[in-house]
Amino acid sequence: MRFNFPALLSVVPNLAPVSGRERLRVSIGVMLGLLLTGTVSAAAIGLGTGLPLLIAPMGASAILLFAVSTSPLAQPWAIVGGNALAAAVGVACADFIPYPVLACAVAAGLSIALMMVMRCLHPPSGAVALTAVLGGPEIHALGYWFVLWPVVIDSLVMVVVAYVYNNLTGRPYPHRPAEGKDRSTADTPPLARLGVTAQDLSDILKAHDQVIPVDPGDIEILLREAEMVAYERRSGGITCGAAMSRDVATIFPDTPLEEALRLLRKHRIKALPVVDSERRLIGILTQTDLVDQAASLRAGLQAGFVALFRRHGGRAVAGDIMSAPVLTATPDMPIGRLIPIMSDAGHHHLPVVDEEGKLAGIVTQTDVIGALFAAEERADRSVA
Repeated sequence: MRFNFPALLSVVPNLAPVSGRERLRVSIGVMLGLLLTGTVSAAAIGLGTGLPLLIAPMGASAILLFAVSTSPLAQPWAIVGGNALAAAVGVACADFIPYPVLACAVAAGLSIALMMVMRCLHPPSGAVALTAVLGGPEIHALGYWFVLWPVVIDSLVMVVVAYVYNNLTGRPYPHRPAEGKDRSTADTPPLARLGVTAQDLSDILKAHDQVIPVDPGDIEILLREAEMVAYERRSGGITCGAAMSRDVATIFPDTPLEEALRLLRKHRIKALPVVDSERRLIGILTQTDLVDQAASLRAGLQAGFVALFRRHGGRAVAGDIMSAPVLTATPDMPIGRLIPIMSDAGHHHLPVVDEEGKLAGIVTQTDVIGALFAAEERADRSVA
């Protein structure tokens, strides 16, 4: 008999690669989650009572909570709601169906159907339903109290541990996909008008008509990031340091706003980096900052500016209204990384700072367009 090794290897799931550090983080999280949950149970009901401190499905829930905490199947409502629903269904099936195998089958199938309707699908909950049926005399004696203890209590403790541990180790939980800036307009963001859109993704998922254990928002973000990586590769490796303007007009925190306005008009620019005596960036003053401040005085633009200039003994300064902290770039950052920042996030200019936080230059939308146009020209010439 000849073995087909490629065929055998095809059954191995193609998981995304993770570092040894992440594997260690997940393992420690699972151990802490189960240890603390069991400890809380022991403190609450005491040892030697015959009641379970932990039920086996908690091990599977722990893996989801700490290893794939971004999945919709691992969110708090999925874990608490799914486990509680499955426990209640399992207890009911154990009471009304005298045949254990049939009771297990009905409990698992009905639990999954209800979880999908209630949007709390959690795979380990299927095992919770079976535990309610096959758990033995102690579980059966609890009746519907089994739903509260140990199922709901253990689930809540596990979620709390995951919340603390995941957030402390750099994995925000509960998971929410990043949201774009509210543009207050019906138009889609510029980058979403071309290529794969959120509606395209939604249509594809509906066409597949199956459970995908990933948040659609995360899939969209991954697609956008992949597009940016591909665009950086095609842009010829242009960096912010190559595209930035180096002769930058700057001001200090104590620069009078009248002087800042004069510089904005003189250089026909929309932003002035605010630096200290050693040229370290500490803020940025934009036309929007000035207009917003004037508007907040509710006395019209002209009267607003007059009142603003009379602050602090008649000398309003840049430090009063500058924006801080400032989103910045580094000289070695690929220029393609600025495209989503400037198109969808609404930034028109980005200061470039060195390793010491000192201002090295500034990149504007015009600089980005010029650099990318030059890269396209070079690519066209190389093809010709």
